[in-house]
Amino acid sequence: MFVIGNLCQAVAAILDKVLWLYSIVIFVAILLSWVNADPFNPIVQFLRAVTEPIFAWVRQRLPFVVVGLVDLSPIVVFIIIQLLQMVVVRSLFDFGARLR
Repeated sequence: MFVIGNLCQAVAAILDKVLWLYSIVIFVAILLSWVNADPFNPIVQFLRAVTEPIFAWVRQRLPFVVVGLVDLSPIVVFIIIQLLQMVVVRSLFDFGARLR
């Protein structure tokens, strides 16, 4: 059973790093939205391609996140990422530790 425990802990560690990296990408995209970044820049295009589908999904499901001209969908996505890290990742770590 220790192999399954190690696998659960490895999946939890990878998921934690992926969620952390995605939150950094969201943070950079937010910072770039405050300045007038060149929309033809490949980095800006990549950031928008990676973050905009999630933001659009949140805006579609929760229409109250757009208040006037202020879009609060990145905050909702940050909260979802934090919940995933606190609930799913920690649960996988604990489950893997119990199986070891």
